Amino acid sequence: MVVNLYATFRLLAKVKSFPLDLPAGTTAMQAVQRIVELHPVLRSHWLNDAGELHAHVHMFINGHEVLTLPQGVDTALQPTDTLDFFPPVAGG
Repeated sequence: MVVNLYATFRLLAKVKSFPLDLPAGTTAMQAVQRIVELHPVLRSHWLNDAGELHAHVHMFINGHEVLTLPQGVDTALQPTDTLDFFPPVAGG
C-alpha cells in the first residue's frame, strides 16, 4: 500500500509518500502502529498515551475518512489501498 503524509506530518517525517508492505487483512490501526515504528517522530502527534489515534488526526483509506467507516480503525486493509494522513487544520 501507499502512505501519503500532508502538511506538518510531512515536515515532521521528512517524507511525502512511501510504500508500506503489510499483509492483506492488516487493520488500519495496525498500519498506524507500523508507520510510527518507521517514523517515530509521528508517535506523539498521532497516538495518545493509551496508543489510540488522536481524534485530530484525519486518516483516509482510499479517500474515505476512517472514522466514518463501519469498522473505523479496525477496517481491514488490502495491499492496493492508499492511506492519507492529514493534521488538524485551523483558519479563518
